[in-house]
This record gives sequence, C-alpha cells and structure tokens, in this order.
Amino acid sequence: MRPEIDVGAIRQTKWHEYITRFVSGGCVTLVAGLIAREFGPVVGGLFLAVPTIFPASATLIEKHEKDKRKAKHSEEDVGKTSAGFDAEGAALGSLGLALFGWIVCRFLQKGSAAIVLPLAFVAWFVAATVLWSVRERSRKRG
Repeated sequence: MRPEIDVGAIRQTKWHEYITRFVSGGCVTLVAGLIAREFGPVVGGLFLAVPTIFPASATLIEKHEKDKRKAKHSEEDVGKTSAGFDAEGAALGSLGLALFGWIVCRFLQKGSAAIVLPLAFVAWFVAATVLWSVRERSRKRG
C-alpha cells in the first residue's frame, strides 16, 4: 500500500466527522493539560504526545472504506484492514515522534530553537519514512 493524497476525500467527509476529530483531539489535549498541572509538564507532555486524531480517524476510515468497496470483499474485512493500515502508520509515525522529542529535549537547552526544531522535524520525517519503507519491504517478502 503506497501513501497517497486524495483531495476528493475532503468533499466526501461529512461535517460531523470533522467535529468528531476535533472534539476527540481537544479532549485528549484537555486531559494532558490537567495531568501537566497536577504532575508537571514532563508527565503532561507524555500524554500530549498521544496521536489525538487517530482514534477518531481509524473509525472514520473503516466506515469510508466499507462504503467504497462493498462489492469486492465483505464490508467488515475491508474496513478493518484499512483501519489497521492507519494504525500501523500511526505507530511508525509515533516512533519518529519519539525521536523528534528526544532531539528537542537533548539539544534545545544547548542550542537555538531555529536550528533544533527543523533538525528534529527532518529526523522525524526520515525515521517515519525509513520505518515505512522497511515495513513495506518486509510485507512484500512475507
């Protein structure tokens, strides 16, 4: 499965699906803020790093894929497979996010944010891309 951008999907998404994503993201952020106030910013930051959109997007992806591919496979199989691919991508991106956080934590106090943040972003992007490529190669072999 290759990553792709489908601009037409924006028109297919219903307004209540966007609200679901924003509300779930806001709730996770609120909980992280409350945790940070109680236990400090380091602990709160751990909870803020949760992929806030993933739970909502996984269920919406499953629903959209069921609607698009009813004829080929059973609705449930296609939706679950697509949501599973989204979960794999979220996990790989989270590993890249961990690298981003480590770089910022390690070097921001010693260097300029104008240098450290772009470096951390590039590291995240490269790590997520490499992990995705390794996953694709192992999937083709297996």
